[in-house]
This record gives sequence, structure tokens and C-alpha cells, in this order.
Amino acid sequence: MLSMSIPWWEFLIRGVVVYVFLIVLLRLTGKRQVGQLAPFDLVLLLVLSNAVQNSMNAGDNSLVGGLISAATLVLANWLMGFATYRNKRLEALIEGRPLVLIHHGQLYEKAMSRAQLTHHELNAAIRQAGVFCPEDVHSAILENNGAISVVPKSALGGAAA
Repeated sequence: MLSMSIPWWEFLIRGVVVYVFLIVLLRLTGKRQVGQLAPFDLVLLLVLSNAVQNSMNAGDNSLVGGLISAATLVLANWLMGFATYRNKRLEALIEGRPLVLIHHGQLYEKAMSRAQLTHHELNAAIRQAGVFCPEDVHSAILENNGAISVVPKSALGGAAA
């Protein structure tokens, strides 16, 4: 239970490599909040965690090895958060930039396509803001965290006309 089959430092290296690989992989797949995951997105995350488990622990099932792997992932996540807070270029690379989907009622299809966002998802966000058609939206922005911010033209009063 306590004896490890590989040295402790190898758990650290393996954990960091897997963490960075998954950050890059998930960054390339787009922006969605965990609460906005489609069922297939959730299944993908669950299967990914299982797929990388052995690459992190090299088949070691010891308690200490699991604790080292867990601590490594938490530390790597904290360091990534700190680094992106301190370095805006790194933040843009890791988290991306907000993406304008609608501006002055005009829908940007290329932005929708690049974000792999369906019209159903956008329409749902628009309806949640109390608007029923894109023409009545001043702006809709896909935020870094995957949320869609919608500003209705009506919220701007007479200035939006």
C-alpha cells in the first residue's frame, strides 16, 4: 500500500507532462463551461481521465503514488493559474480571448464556426437574455469561460438605434 514501484520524482514528471498535454488538447477543442457540456463532452472527459491514469502512475497503485499524482496535478493547476494571472500573453494562449458572435444584430457565422457553436446554443443564450432574435441583440460574446454574454439593444435605451 505504501511502497511505490517507481521513484517519487517520476510521478511528478509524469503528472506535469499529462497535465500540460491535456491543457493543450482541451484548449484546442474549444470553449465550454462544465455546466454547458453536452453528454458526449462529459463522456470524453471521463474517458480521458481513465486513459491518462496509467501514463501518470506507470501502473503503480500505491497510496503514496496516488497522493503524489494528485498533489502534482493540484500544484500544476495552481501554478498555471498563477502564471496566467501574471502573464497576459500566456493567459491569452491558455484561456483564449472572448469572441464576438453578434454585433449590432449581425451574426458572425465564421466566429460561430470557429467556436463550434450551434445556432441552437446561441439562440438559447439569447433567449435567456430575454431576446428572441439576433437582430435585437447589440452584442453577443463567447467569453473565455465558455459563457455567452448577451447585451440586448433594448438595454442600451435610445443609443442603440
